[in-house]
Amino acid sequence: MPELDPLCPPSAPFFGFMGAAAALIFANLGAAYGTAKSGVGISSMGVLKPDLVMKSIIPVIMAGVLGIYGLIIAVIIGNGVTPSEGGKPSYSLFQGFAHLSGGLACGLSGLAAGIAIGIVGDAGVRASAHQPKLYVGMVLILIFAEALGLYGLIVGLILTSKPGSCSE
Repeated sequence: MPELDPLCPPSAPFFGFMGAAAALIFANLGAAYGTAKSGVGISSMGVLKPDLVMKSIIPVIMAGVLGIYGLIIAVIIGNGVTPSEGGKPSYSLFQGFAHLSGGLACGLSGLAAGIAIGIVGDAGVRASAHQPKLYVGMVLILIFAEALGLYGLIVGLILTSKPGSCSE
């Protein structure tokens, strides 16, 4: 039986794959919530002013971008998890934890941004239907909410690029 390397246990890829799953799942939860909540506001507003529906679709688009952030990190992590080569592990525990933290950073930031976009999008499109001067303010708030997801993407990219080796 080969000796186990404490830096590269056979369980290390589990953490990497969990990071990929967390990035995609949480970012898509945020995107889905933001889309659904904003969509309710757009539908409600569209009953009174159907000509403003296309103008008010911005929150839905911004929420959808959050899912793309999670997809990017999940693909990078998925490609970074390497199988054993010739019975020797090649994926370190450090890489596994870095990928897990990168996936969580991106995914949970996307979830938070999606909640913010959904709430602002719902209230914002309804309010801007009654008072058109509120539209610019709503868009600015949405941009700052989207930035939360972008921060998670940036941190996720930095964390997933950390090298780790199995040699001491």
